[in-house]
Amino acid sequence: MSLQEFAIIESTLREGEQFVGADFSPDDKVEIARALDDFGVEYIEVTSPCASPQSQIDCVALTQLDLQARVLTHIRCHMEDARIALDTGVDGIDIVIGTSSYLREFSHGKGIAEIIELAEEVLSFIRGQAPELELRFSTEDSFRSKPADLLRVYLSIDQLGVVNRFGIADTVGVATPHEVFKLVSTLRELTAVDIEFHGHNDTGCAIANSYAALEAGATHIDTSVLGIGERNGITPLAGIIARLYANDREQLKRKYRLDQLRVLCQLIADKVGIAVPFNHYITGMTAFTHKAGIHAKAILNNPETYEILDPHDFGLTRYISIGHKLTGWNAMQDRASQLGLVLDEAQLRAVTEHIKALADHKQLTLDDVDQILHQWVEIEPKTPTVSEPVDPKTTSAT
Repeated sequence: MSLQEFAIIESTLREGEQFVGADFSPDDKVEIARALDDFGVEYIEVTSPCASPQSQIDCVALTQLDLQARVLTHIRCHMEDARIALDTGVDGIDIVIGTSSYLREFSHGKGIAEIIELAEEVLSFIRGQAPELELRFSTEDSFRSKPADLLRVYLSIDQLGVVNRFGIADTVGVATPHEVFKLVSTLRELTAVDIEFHGHNDTGCAIANSYAALEAGATHIDTSVLGIGERNGITPLAGIIARLYANDREQLKRKYRLDQLRVLCQLIADKVGIAVPFNHYITGMTAFTHKAGIHAKAILNNPETYEILDPHDFGLTRYISIGHKLTGWNAMQDRASQLGLVLDEAQLRAVTEHIKALADHKQLTLDDVDQILHQWVEIEPKTPTVSEPVDPKTTSAT
């Protein structure tokens, strides 16, 4: 069900602020929030107003932007945090408290019974003050917590009837997809409220874990643009979009403005001073680049042979690299056609072998290839021997 009915909680303005290079100004936050809203995310999660005086001011400002997305803030399970968050005007409050032995011993120092008592107090207070507010309760470091402890906490809170959603957090990225599926499935059987998954990417499983959570019945997934966040960050927005698009592209095209994804990625990359990774999902430089001759031939005949994602749905185009030793004559024919040049198959095969021989000895640019193709139409040049490479910029017809 959740693969058809799910929501993205976009946390670039909360988790993303914990990225080492992130230092968003108030204007940055407004620009990012509007860009996320344009893309169509259902929720925008922002830093706790208790983090700093400016964080509180920014939180209030973001709630007043008249966005389609609902604005959430993320706070500790603490009564004073709750009072401050209630005053910001957010649409929802996300409460979190650690339940693993590590966090109970080295963070807040509370036992499971104390966690339940505190959570009941804070959550009941918030619900009493704001009956219509969207309220989430999450355990932190869920996958290093004892399952019995987790279920004891969730079921105690569930009996209160005050939360809209439970959160499960793979805080250190230790979980596997199987473990995520098992825990979400168990919780899904025990409660009727929504379930949110927050997955860190320390072991490279964040996207797979998020998808497994949805398969198991989760309803909400936390993301950030480019996956930025604490350490290696969390589930990247483009990554989960790619995974879900491969499952049901028409649904994703209806839910989100996919052509805005590249703009979002570049915006965040500029704000935090990094480049969009060359292999980033959908928006990376090589995401739709094809090189090997056998790939190029098939792509030219039918793009779906080697593309599970259609670049045009994201406002992008594919690129077939041809100036190298792996190139094929079908790719060369396509390039000649783009240039308005007519070569028969024999000529195309010959010029392809010529370019392969050159590429064995030097890097060729697209301009180099184009120049060779134009020269080949005028007069078919003598193919150089391997021992005598010819610079395409100086090659003349013979």
